[in-house]
Amino acid sequence: MTRARALVSAYAAVLVLSAACGPRQTPAETEQTGRSRAEAPPAATSAVPVHGAPRIVVLGDSLTAGLGLSLDQAYPALLQQRVNDAGLRYDVINAGVSGDTSAGGLRRLDWALEGDVRVLVVALGGNDALRGLPAAELRRNLSDIIVGAKARKIAVLVAGMEAPPNVGHQYMVEFRQVYADVAKEHGAALLPFLLDGVAGVEALNQRDGIHPTAEGARRLADNVWAVLEPLLEGRSGRP
Repeated sequence: MTRARALVSAYAAVLVLSAACGPRQTPAETEQTGRSRAEAPPAATSAVPVHGAPRIVVLGDSLTAGLGLSLDQAYPALLQQRVNDAGLRYDVINAGVSGDTSAGGLRRLDWALEGDVRVLVVALGGNDALRGLPAAELRRNLSDIIVGAKARKIAVLVAGMEAPPNVGHQYMVEFRQVYADVAKEHGAALLPFLLDGVAGVEALNQRDGIHPTAEGARRLADNVWAVLEPLLEGRSGRP
């Protein structure tokens, strides 16, 4: 087993424990929670954005929102720092909502893409996996998000996630493949695993074993930046 795959397996095992120990919701409660999250506006990062500049929107869940961290420690804020250091003119918008699924992200899409958005980073799916939602549903939601962004001539970066092993090997394989498939089908850039180098590393995760520490968030920013930077450089207008 490769080191990367071992980290994925360790992370997936933690997801199993989290799912088993976490609060349960009835379908009605889940729907109401999703509705409330869909209406919640994303927060702008605090890493010295260039106000009025074109936008990079990061649409995600608690990993993006920076659960357990200050706003300026979440990886979208760190991406803003990298954008600034590279001499590029973009505002990075943190559109992360804790607990959100791919369906919730789709419901929030129109709101998230208001303004002069040039790039959309889609970092969703972890909560789909925790709930064992069908991989076909994840595929449909991610495809609709990408198509919606592309219709606005927005470049898209898809950040992949992994499913926990308790849902079965077939589901894990199908879930992982969704990200590569939708990125290829719709011409989006792909980061295969958002938590690469962080999942399963105790020192880089908070006590829950799922959400990165400040150092872990910096690793996430590195992962995203490696794929995002080529989408930004040399672009003077809309992608």
